[in-house]
Amino acid sequence: MPEVPALPGSLGPDIVRPGAAASYADGVAAVFAHGGPLDLAMPDFEPRSGQVDMAAAVARVFADGGVLLAEAGTGTGKTLAYLVPAILSRERVLISTGTKNLQEQIYFKDIPALRDALGIPFTATYMKGRANYLCVHKLDQLADGVGPAVHDVFLPIIREWSTRTDTGDRAELQDLPEDLAFWHDVSATADTCLGTECPRFEDCFVTRMRQRAAASDVVIVNHHLLCADAAVRQNAYGEVIPAFSRAILDEAHQLEDIATQYFGFNVSTWRLEELSRDVERLVATGGIEDRTAKDELAKAVERLRDQAQAFFTELAFAHRSSGRAKNEERIRATAESLAQAGAAAATLNGALDILESTLALLRTPKRDDDDEDKAASGEDAATLARRAGQVRDDLRFLLRGNDEAYVYFVEFRGRGTFLRASPIDVSTIVRDLLLDRMQTTVLTSATLTVDGRFDYIRERLGIGDADEIRLASEFDFREQALLYLPPKMPDPRSDNFAVAAGREVIEILKRTHGRAFVLFTSYAMMRSVQAMAEMALNYPIFAQGTAPRSQLLNQFRATANSVLFATSSFWQGVDVVGEALSCVIVDKIPFASPGDPITAARIEQIRARGGDPFAEYQVPLAILALQQGLGRLIRHRRDRGILAVLDPRLRTMGYGRRFVASLPPAPVVHNLDAIEAFFE
Repeated sequence: MPEVPALPGSLGPDIVRPGAAASYADGVAAVFAHGGPLDLAMPDFEPRSGQVDMAAAVARVFADGGVLLAEAGTGTGKTLAYLVPAILSRERVLISTGTKNLQEQIYFKDIPALRDALGIPFTATYMKGRANYLCVHKLDQLADGVGPAVHDVFLPIIREWSTRTDTGDRAELQDLPEDLAFWHDVSATADTCLGTECPRFEDCFVTRMRQRAAASDVVIVNHHLLCADAAVRQNAYGEVIPAFSRAILDEAHQLEDIATQYFGFNVSTWRLEELSRDVERLVATGGIEDRTAKDELAKAVERLRDQAQAFFTELAFAHRSSGRAKNEERIRATAESLAQAGAAAATLNGALDILESTLALLRTPKRDDDDEDKAASGEDAATLARRAGQVRDDLRFLLRGNDEAYVYFVEFRGRGTFLRASPIDVSTIVRDLLLDRMQTTVLTSATLTVDGRFDYIRERLGIGDADEIRLASEFDFREQALLYLPPKMPDPRSDNFAVAAGREVIEILKRTHGRAFVLFTSYAMMRSVQAMAEMALNYPIFAQGTAPRSQLLNQFRATANSVLFATSSFWQGVDVVGEALSCVIVDKIPFASPGDPITAARIEQIRARGGDPFAEYQVPLAILALQQGLGRLIRHRRDRGILAVLDPRLRTMGYGRRFVASLPPAPVVHNLDAIEAFFE
């Protein structure tokens, strides 16, 4: 087991004697002890047996290598449980989270606290995806008074901020709307990056971020960036994150979904429109003097837009023209259905060919001091040409629709149409590109096991040999919560379920005086119940879709007796501590729709090998989702409240026992009066 130098005086002479080196495991245990550095430095610290056990397990896998699966119930303090042994190992460590919220909590709260408590010099940085950072080259190209009116509002703000920011992270601009389309015009995206050929490479915020990360002992990323890095390495394009041999993946239950997104292919109306706009920006601001070249590019962009519209119109018609598909957001595609848009696709490919070749002619020699603007425009043109070629290549792969490892589908999101191919099984990808690259990997979450076992997550992520540890929540759910299951509810698939659910929600909220999240498995159900609640209740009601997520949460926290109606994106990664959130209501068991293309493909794959997809995949996935949703309620020892699930299948179906057994061990009640009595 590796030895660590004697830790500085903050550990106290009784724990590490001057001049002596403590073993790594003993040093980790000492940090969490009564009178230890955390106890002395953190006013709210209290030793927890689960936290100590988890820290010891992390220390063992850091010392011996391998994989650790660690389920740590709410209140365990798992973040400190893995950060302390990671820091004391004196190894370089990569930490990846499922959400930016946790990523920022670790960097801005936990890391400074541990730096003060441990007295050990170490460096840390956090990395986000490129699109979170300002591109100074793009900003240079934007001229005042050119472009939409929104430029006139936000361009001066961003220009002024760019002169004083150290990071270029848009999170510093707290008044900038989350959904501001203008940010794309100034953000650093992989598609538009010129790399070392950029005239502002040395000033680039992404360059600086990577330099800081390469020099840091602890680097904090999120799973999206982790998968983006793995995808880049897979294609031999270099790296996004500096190389590490030790990794901790928090919120690991999200990894399969995120990997499914990143290791697929897509061509969309948005992607083609962004390419068109970026070419137009090059024409307007890129220093192209040749009028003929400008005209040719303008014609190529116009042709691309026309052919893209024609293709996606044909694609939508081919996949939405019959029956139930008209109302589906994601519709499965086959080689046969894609062939219906084949002629339009061929024309679109031709338009991409023409744009690529036109841009390629604008390439210029490497920049010199006398002609910097002209050289920069050539580099921009070369990047745009590569993008056009990549879109064409992706489109050709997608239109074949015959790779059995992928499921193909058309997705309709807002005004955008997407043609996608996603891997059906990511276990090999995760194992080969993430797990096998590491000497040590810790995967942790509050929800990793189903039926008390890690079998489900092992299979989905391709995990073979691994140590395991399960730690129960430190909270006393028998005293802090009630689980309410209504005595009579119609089948969730029946037409009268929405009305019955609305009545139950209203009666529950009357007894909790608002202060609730009401979580739904569909927007349609949310809107139906919300309409009933708004007529029957006087509490302030906020609803997903009316404002950005962070704004809704801030409004909920700041408004007494308020209620938030939301769908899947609020089921995890959301914390509201205290009386402001005293109730979480879930309308249905969150089964993934068997009509969803990815779910359907995975069901078919399991059935083809002789398995039971409902028991092996659909139920476990829904159990983990339900645990996450109900896990929003009790986030602190002083929190109290009601958990409510309106779906009668928890009581009437055999598989319901698996769900109930997985829920927090709160007393189960079926009477609304019990809710009133609980708060009294």
